[in-house]
Amino acid sequence: MTEYPRVRLFGESALLVELGEVVDPRINARIHALARRIDRGGDGLLGVGRSVPAYASLLVPFDIGVTDPVALRSRLAELADATEATVASGTLVEIPVMYGYDDGPDLDEVAHLTGISPDAVIDQHAAAEYRVYMLGFAPGFAYLGPLPEALRVPRRAEPRVRVPAGSVAVAGAQTAVYPQQTAGGWHLIGRTEEPLWDPLADEPARLRPGDRVYCMPCMSRL
Repeated sequence: MTEYPRVRLFGESALLVELGEVVDPRINARIHALARRIDRGGDGLLGVGRSVPAYASLLVPFDIGVTDPVALRSRLAELADATEATVASGTLVEIPVMYGYDDGPDLDEVAHLTGISPDAVIDQHAAAEYRVYMLGFAPGFAYLGPLPEALRVPRRAEPRVRVPAGSVAVAGAQTAVYPQQTAGGWHLIGRTEEPLWDPLADEPARLRPGDRVYCMPCMSRL
């Protein structure tokens, strides 16, 4: 049985800190708390670059010319063991969403699969506060959760070749907003016109790991 935290070499110039193997909000909160601590500097960390959080792990790059990997590994293990989940402190981002109709072609299907009405799907999706677990899959794509239990459905049997930018989708215990047009297998329940990815901006991704997200219902186009 694996014991956590676990710190292992990841390539020649990075260490991977692991706190578990599952998507769990509390574990993810610990990951973000550890990332904030490392990125602030100090704690005896030299030559360490900006960390990259995932669901239950944290990638910590380092300069091999400055840092002793063995010493860094030991220090990261100590910090990971001492870091607890903290109250969500990320930026609060409110995203206006047009639910249903052409903007959310799978809304009725999600309602059918969950056994509740389309209006109830919208109400529950918009009532929840979501945490940005991590970025992945495509530039700026934020995995958000946890999704309310009543809205959890499996991925579509057949992914779409093209999902419009701004599409709001659900799958499993998570929700997401597609920042650009791409393929995708999640159920589309709405769409936003809020730009979430700008490669020319200083911070290209509007949503960042640790942020808190609310979806605000607005009138949909028929």
